Amino acid sequence: MANEADLFCSSSFSRQIICVLLLFSLAHAQNVVVFRPSYLTATGPVASVFLLGNTSGVSLTLRTVSPSNTTGSIGPPSCVGEETQWLITSEQVAKTAVRVHLKLEKSLRLCGENETDTDCCPQPLCVLETLQLSACVGEAPQASLLVQAKIYARLFPTNTGSDNKTVIPNQVHQPLGPCPCDLTLKACDIRCCCDKDCSLEELKLFASHCLPGPFGGQVSPAPDYQCSVQSTENSPDWFPFLCVHSPPENNPYLGLFYQGDTITPKPGPTFQGPVLSAPVPVNVYFQESPIFTLNDQYFTIPQKVLGHCVNSAPVAFLKNFNVKCVTQLRTCPDGSPLKTSLMDLRINVKNGQGGYATVDVDDEVATDLSQFISNKDAVASSDNTLVCQNLTLALDYKFYWKGNGITSITLTRTVGSVTLNGGVVLTTRYSAIFLNGEFTGEHNSGNPGYQVRQRVIAGIADTLDNNTGSIQRTTINLWKPVSDGLCSTSDKRPILFGENATSGCLLPISQQNLTQCNLLREAITSLHETLTTATYVSRYGNPDPRTLADWINITYVTLNSSMPMEDTTGSCYGIPSHQHIYVWSFISGVVQGIPQRDIRALQISYSLSTWAMDCGGGDVSPCMDPVETQLFPITSSVTFIDIPINTEPPKTRFQINFTEYDCNRNDVCWPELAFPITKYYKGEPYSQSLAKGLILVFFFITASVLGTPWRQIRQAWYTACL
Repeated sequence: MANEADLFCSSSFSRQIICVLLLFSLAHAQNVVVFRPSYLTATGPVASVFLLGNTSGVSLTLRTVSPSNTTGSIGPPSCVGEETQWLITSEQVAKTAVRVHLKLEKSLRLCGENETDTDCCPQPLCVLETLQLSACVGEAPQASLLVQAKIYARLFPTNTGSDNKTVIPNQVHQPLGPCPCDLTLKACDIRCCCDKDCSLEELKLFASHCLPGPFGGQVSPAPDYQCSVQSTENSPDWFPFLCVHSPPENNPYLGLFYQGDTITPKPGPTFQGPVLSAPVPVNVYFQESPIFTLNDQYFTIPQKVLGHCVNSAPVAFLKNFNVKCVTQLRTCPDGSPLKTSLMDLRINVKNGQGGYATVDVDDEVATDLSQFISNKDAVASSDNTLVCQNLTLALDYKFYWKGNGITSITLTRTVGSVTLNGGVVLTTRYSAIFLNGEFTGEHNSGNPGYQVRQRVIAGIADTLDNNTGSIQRTTINLWKPVSDGLCSTSDKRPILFGENATSGCLLPISQQNLTQCNLLREAITSLHETLTTATYVSRYGNPDPRTLADWINITYVTLNSSMPMEDTTGSCYGIPSHQHIYVWSFISGVVQGIPQRDIRALQISYSLSTWAMDCGGGDVSPCMDPVETQLFPITSSVTFIDIPINTEPPKTRFQINFTEYDCNRNDVCWPELAFPITKYYKGEPYSQSLAKGLILVFFFITASVLGTPWRQIRQAWYTACL
């Protein structure tokens, strides 16, 4: 029974737990003492076995044994112990089970050359001996265990600390090498057979246990789909038609060992500004091409780029702009653009026609600094303040052009003295307009009709022009809220043709404002009027400012002032909170396949609402405190309405009275059943569709005549005749 149990236990490690329980019950039933396992091979300095059965009064002895020279067997167990290099400890794990530990009391360090210390291993095979562990009761042995100890010396690096770590270089610039398991510098790594630091004696210790795969330095086997690995005996049915011809070096682990030139990385910041290449000057100017100076550099003016002011931004030909830059001053500036000289501004610019044009500078002194300084208290001078003389507050350029060139450039520089009282917020203005003669070179929105998502061109009468009837371009705007969304900080954006939009801003209103409803209505009406200052809208995308036929009057729907305003305490009626802009357009024609849309009418109206404080939700402070404010929305919207054009011929009386054959008014369209012969097929010209339809009918008749049904009918006819 015991032999069968040993055979069961030696089959696999997964059965050892079941084995221990089985032998435990067997030993308990027979009241004997046994070691499990009955034979042990120790490859390390620690080994453990179980002693099962009646373990009360049992002592353990250990001795070194060797096989007999004559019989080759080991003698019977003995209860006389010997002094060995092993330490025996026991631990009671159950009533009838003891775990026995064997620990080697010797250093496994390999002895060095000319070393006299005996606590080391003179050879790589440090321990090779057979031990007999006996369990005795008194002088009578009850069970014995043979332990075969075969332990190799441990290999330690010669240097300690951080010096034994390999510094892995940057893989982008320097390869790691063909031996990834070589982790210790100038020392042999266990099981790393490709380590150059391992001697032949050390390689013999783990020659049969090398790390597998490419991480151990071994090339992975070729896949089955390679044409070179398949043979005629075991090749699948699809081989060799679908096998792959590829060199052995082309494997999935190719990128793990990068072989290339070593590149020393240059230290520097992670984010660096790109090095701009030198500008390439042009012979003639085109729309939005950069303007160059006489020394082939970009002609720059402070502009806004991605919402931020840039002191040196190239100027584009025929691109107007008008920007404002805010700067907080605490000391007087001494450089551009706030401090400029006439020599720096009088630049020679290439005119695009082989010559150049010099910027003509005209100075203006600003006496009222309220539009440039937001902190009004800083304007007043005192003995302890600092005065900055002749600061550049505005630069207004005018480019006169003709064809593809620039005829002249004029600059109006506005200067002024700013008084610093601890700190001033300065707002400077920079603009550039292109004038063709006396008219501004504006962007058109189409040629001739409007194109979708282009600006709707509006205009106002130019009263400063001597030529009566001239129209100056402007835009119709919507709100563009930014930051906190308040109307005081909101910007404006022009409406785009064909794009319906709604936007708005927030206006803080207090209980005190609601007691003056008339003033509140006038203030909100003034806010809406700032969006649209135009009186005309252009019919086309490229209007002529001197031709009034290209412009249409904007219709304003005035509020009914006769309607009684029932204002009560704490609320105001008839507040024009929403502005409606309706644009009627239609397609007037097609130019090169592009529809040309014209504007026929533009109407602006208002929606009235009632404003009152909302004191719900437990917040009653706006109703109790007259200066506490709440935010009320002011909105604006634009809606584009297409005017349909009926280009079909008028319907006959039959089509009007009878809808059975009318495909537009009936769910069932019988004429469409004859596709593609009828005129309802619009995929190609009617003559081609008719010809192809007749060819299909011919093929159908031919197939029917020569087909099986007609052959059977002819055979039956001949049979009946005979």
